[in-house]
Amino acid sequence: MKSRVLRSVIIGIAVVVAVLVAAAWAVLSLPQFGADLSGERLARAKANPQYREGRFVNLEPEAATSLRALGAYLMRQFSGDERREPPGPLPVLPVDKAALAAAPPASGLRAFWIGHASTYVELDGLRLLLDPVFAERVSPVPIGPKRFHAPPIALADLPPIDAVLISHDHYDHLDMDATRHLAQRGAKFIVPLGIGAHLERWGVAPAQIVELEWWQEHTLGGVKIIATPTRHYSGRAPGNHSPTLWSSWSLAGPQHRFFYSGDTGYSRHLAEIGARLGPFDMAFVKIGAYGPGEAWNDIHMAPEQAVQVHRDVRARRMFPVHWLTFNLAFHDWDEPIRRTAAEAARLGVELVTPRLGEWVDADREFRSTRWWEAVR
Repeated sequence: MKSRVLRSVIIGIAVVVAVLVAAAWAVLSLPQFGADLSGERLARAKANPQYREGRFVNLEPEAATSLRALGAYLMRQFSGDERREPPGPLPVLPVDKAALAAAPPASGLRAFWIGHASTYVELDGLRLLLDPVFAERVSPVPIGPKRFHAPPIALADLPPIDAVLISHDHYDHLDMDATRHLAQRGAKFIVPLGIGAHLERWGVAPAQIVELEWWQEHTLGGVKIIATPTRHYSGRAPGNHSPTLWSSWSLAGPQHRFFYSGDTGYSRHLAEIGARLGPFDMAFVKIGAYGPGEAWNDIHMAPEQAVQVHRDVRARRMFPVHWLTFNLAFHDWDEPIRRTAAEAARLGVELVTPRLGEWVDADREFRSTRWWEAVR
């Protein structure tokens, strides 16, 4: 009798485990988790000096992790008293799609902020998108951080895009559905090494993908697009740590230049970028999503460091991004811009503070306001 009961219990446990394993396999097989590197792409990765023991690494040694640090992180995530979401509606200026229909001028640099890190940029005749994310949530499943605001223009209303620049493969920077839509409309994707595997799984033609390693460049329409170092990490699937490279971007057109930081902790490589490729007319620099502890310094930076990044790369005008749209870190929703504005004023940095959808032209005066103070 006891043996039959024990056998039944063991069979029951085995069935439950099998079901859980099958469910996990089914979930992790979903296309949004991307694809592994293989073939020539994997060979390129293994030959890259930043690829070690099956993953990419930063130029600086990374802080050690611990169960204690993880516990503190989780405690702060669920018990912090910060006001991480805006208390009222955000000012979003709808972008007129008809105004985007005309080809951008052969000489010019202007941009508007879509939200988080996503930005539309026109540079010396090219239309570009930086890390376009239009998803309602930045997660592989329909849970997780939800948008605070609608984009100032619908994805379907964008004009033909010449190139999409992706800094790394995290969900708040690489949107599968937006990628598919833009690929179907003929956009080229300029990405760090390895991300092409994700794109190809999502149906992007190999001819539309350019994968670069740090300091490599690709020329498009007379504009040099250079992959430059950054300090971060990558990965879309659990347990798959840093399988693809991450990058900042430096673009040099015939008349104008800009820098995009992507996600990064502060690092010495930024001054090298400024020395080799600067000065820039505009720098799109991340200012938000930071937290306490050494591990955060490996991947993100404080607003004061963001201002220093702007100075290191020798940019004239600072355009702050990577804040406001999603609840992703341990600070008040408006703390990044408040601290950035204070530091920029202290150091005499020309900081622009556009509302979502508001145009900033590098060759024209921009009258910034502290619009976040009116959000109630």
